[in-house]
Parts: sequence; structure tokens; C-alpha cells
Amino acid sequence: MSYDILAFDPETITDTQFAEWWEEQSAWTENHSYDDVGVTTPALAAFYTELTQTFPPMNGPGAPTDAQLDGDPDLESRTTDYSIGTTLIYGAFSWSQAAQSQELFLDLAAKHGVAVALVSDDSSIIRPKPARRKLWGRK
Repeated sequence: MSYDILAFDPETITDTQFAEWWEEQSAWTENHSYDDVGVTTPALAAFYTELTQTFPPMNGPGAPTDAQLDGDPDLESRTTDYSIGTTLIYGAFSWSQAAQSQELFLDLAAKHGVAVALVSDDSSIIRPKPARRKLWGRK
């Protein structure tokens, strides 16, 4: 078992349509490799790049080498099984990393403007707050 959490493009789906959309997405039928960050949106790619600095991928590009794993005793517990789709990034973290991974995941999601579904928690959806627009010349 793993602690699972999902980041997705907030423009892709509404909260009311999410369950049906997620069921389709989790069939993993897109015609590409699911370890290629190049297939996703720029915001999700930036989110993933930052996330993997702390929680590197278990497999595929960017996965730690045996020498890196041998040199850092904590690294193996932080490796994460990711699936990257055109509008989502799914992470399956070690349960020992659940609190830390959720905190970073949510912080980076807010920074990069992506939505999050807390799959292993209560499946709640957290959407980015709209950016405030400054009205120039108005008081």
C-alpha cells in the first residue's frame, strides 16, 4: 500500500465531474510513456520538477542510481512511483513519507497553480486560489 495523491490541471475537470474523469484517467490508456514529464502541461511539469528534488522517481528518468541510494540512507524511502499524464501527475509515496509528501505536494501545487486530489485521504479536491489582479490607477 502507498500514500497516493494526485495533481491535475484545474481547467481539465470540475469537482462534480471529477470521480468519473479520474476513473477514466486511472485506466492509464493515454498513448505515451507515463514517466515522461514532457507529455504534461508546463505548470504540472514545473511542479513535478520541483517535487522530485525531494521525492525522486522510483523508476525512469531522474531515478536515483544504486550509488546514490547507497550514499544516502534516507533516499530510498523518499523514492516515489509517479504516473504522468497529459493533465495529471499521480504520486504513490511510502506511508512513512505521507505527512511530508502531502505538505510539499500542497505547497508546490499552490505555487504552480495546479489542483490536488487527496486520493488516500478523503479524496477532497483542493484548487488553486485565483490570482489577485491589481487594478492600476484605482484607489
